[in-house]
Amino acid sequence: MPKKLLFPEDILARLRTRFNNSRAGWLIGEGTWPLSLPLGTPTEKDVAARAADVRQWVEAWREWPTGACELVWEDRSWPRLGRQTLPSAVLARGPDAVAGAVRQGPRWRCAVARHARLADRWPVLRTHAVAGRHFDVLADYPDDEFERLFGLLDWLDANPSSGMYLRQLPVLGLDTKWTRDRRGLILDLITAIRGGAGERDFYEACGLVKPAHRLRVRILCPQLRAAFGGLGDFEAPLAEIVALSLKPAGAIIVENLETGVALPDMAGCVALMKLGLAVGVLGAVPWLRGVSAVYWGDLDTHGFVILDRARTALPQLRSVLMDADTVTRYLALAGTEPQQHPRTELTSLFPPERAVYDGLYADTWGPRLRIEQERLPWDEAMAKIAEALRLDLPQ
Repeated sequence: MPKKLLFPEDILARLRTRFNNSRAGWLIGEGTWPLSLPLGTPTEKDVAARAADVRQWVEAWREWPTGACELVWEDRSWPRLGRQTLPSAVLARGPDAVAGAVRQGPRWRCAVARHARLADRWPVLRTHAVAGRHFDVLADYPDDEFERLFGLLDWLDANPSSGMYLRQLPVLGLDTKWTRDRRGLILDLITAIRGGAGERDFYEACGLVKPAHRLRVRILCPQLRAAFGGLGDFEAPLAEIVALSLKPAGAIIVENLETGVALPDMAGCVALMKLGLAVGVLGAVPWLRGVSAVYWGDLDTHGFVILDRARTALPQLRSVLMDADTVTRYLALAGTEPQQHPRTELTSLFPPERAVYDGLYADTWGPRLRIEQERLPWDEAMAKIAEALRLDLPQ
C-alpha cells in the first residue's frame, strides 16, 4: 500500500487533533475556512502494482458519512488504466463540521451558545482569548453552574467596589466554596470584562474584602502569659498580632499545628504554627525582628521551601533537625511525600540545608523521602530547640 494514502481513521485522528488544538481560536472567530485535508494521490504505477490495496482504500472512503465534513472525489485520466474516480480530500466548511465529524458536536454547540450569551452581555468577550481559554467550562458546565457563574460576573460588573465579603454576595445559588474553587476562572473573566490585564489578586479585582491573614500563636513563657491575663494560645488577624506589645526573647516557628500545640513552656519564648507557605508574613511582625528564632519543619521539599521563605522574612532564623545527620539517623521513620514541591531556587538556605534539599530531589535516601517532624524523638527535638535558642528547658 502506498504509504501516503490516508484512511478515514487517519483523517479523523487529524481532525480530532485539529479540533482540540484550535477550538479556542475557532470559538472567537479565528481560523481559515474551508479546511481541506488531502487523502494522498495514488499514481497510475501505484494502482497497477497494488490494485487490491487501492481498491480497499477507495471502498473504505465510500463509507464516509455525509452531513459533517464533505468527501471530495476527483476524476483521474491515465494512459493505461483510463478514467478513474478517486477520493482526494476531506473538506470542512467550518468548526461545526469538524466538531460533528469527531463527535464533539453537542459540546461545541453548547460552548458557542454560552459564548454568544457572554458576548451579548459583554461585547469585549466576543473576540477575547479568555473565552477560548475556558472552552471546557463553556462546553461542560451543568446549566445551574453556568447560570451561577453568569450571575456572579453580572453582579461583580455592576458592583466593582462593593467592599463586601465573599459570603455576603447576593447572587442566586452562589456557594462560597464553589466560588473559592473557581477563583482563577472568575478572575480571568472579570479582568477581561474590565478591559485589561488588571489586578491579579482575586479579592481586589472583584472589589471584595480579603479575609485577614490569621496567625496562630502560643505564648510559652509563664511571665509573658501573665502580662496578657494568662492568655497563652490564640489565633488572630495579622494586623492584631502585629499590634501586640509582646517582647519575647525567642521564637519557635513550626510547620504543623500539632507540633506547636505540644511544645512545653520555655522561658521568654513564643511559638507560631501552621503558616505553611505563607510564613513570609512573619516579616511584618515587629516584635519578632532581631529575636533569636528557630524553624523546625518536616524533612521534605515543602519543609525546605517554607524554611527558605521564613529566613527571608527573619534573617536571624536557624533550623533544627533539618540536616543530613537527622535524615540518616531516622531513615527508618521516613515515609513518602505525596507530591514534591516544584524545584525552585532557594537563596536563603545554608549549605547543609541545601545539601538535604538537593538530596531529596535526587532520591539520595529513597524516592520522594519525607520524615514528618512529629515522628522524631521529642526529647531530642526539645533539646535541639533549646540549644539553638540558648535556653534552659524546665525540669
